[in-house]
Amino acid sequence: MKKNKEWFENWFDTKYYHLLYENRNQEEARFFMKNLIKFLQLKKGDQILDLPCGKGRHSVFLNSQGFDVVGADLSKNSIKQAKKFENKTLKFHVHDMRDEIVEKYNAIFNLFTSFGYFKDDKTNIGVLKNFKSALKKDGNIIIDFLNIEKIKKNLITEDHFNKNEIYFHIKRSIENGFLIKNISFEADGKMHHYIEKIQAFSLENIVNFAYESELMVKNVFGDYNLSPFDKKNSERLILILK
Repeated sequence: MKKNKEWFENWFDTKYYHLLYENRNQEEARFFMKNLIKFLQLKKGDQILDLPCGKGRHSVFLNSQGFDVVGADLSKNSIKQAKKFENKTLKFHVHDMRDEIVEKYNAIFNLFTSFGYFKDDKTNIGVLKNFKSALKKDGNIIIDFLNIEKIKKNLITEDHFNKNEIYFHIKRSIENGFLIKNISFEADGKMHHYIEKIQAFSLENIVNFAYESELMVKNVFGDYNLSPFDKKNSERLILILK
């Protein structure tokens, strides 16, 4: 019997996903990477894993700063696009973060709310264990997540976007511990519906997962400037794990 695909396996591999999110802030991403490089005291030639990497925007910039970077993602279409940027010290391949990571890295970057895709705690803990097993001595894991407390207070329940004559209708809700985004639109002669479903993890949830994975929470930040985390006001929840 054929197993149904998870929401992220369907949605992330479509051209519509990339169209909806095409205007991501490149300057903000570079600013964040520069701050992390400085804080982590990464040295040129250090090996970095960017997982999941999407089409490689963080990987490409990290590589431009002198690092040996591997970008990996479950989406075959994203990796196909990212491979156009490959060079001697920048490689991309398809990889599911639920699977074992063979190589060892000085830093593993899990960026742009790429944690909490999975339905059960065991799988989320398993992802952190995979990351831990792939760290070199004194290596760091960076988890860049959303601040669910601020999201709850300021949730925009309905939105509309027009991209290339495609009218995206988005509804957001928090149900049964998940932040859910329903995305509907008409394109190529038919109606489409996709879902994004992220576990609504608090700081305490992720700290507990780290503990279960035998990882130590070294630092907690609340934005890309690496300011202290404030549960009520911070834009992001960024953890440095060892």
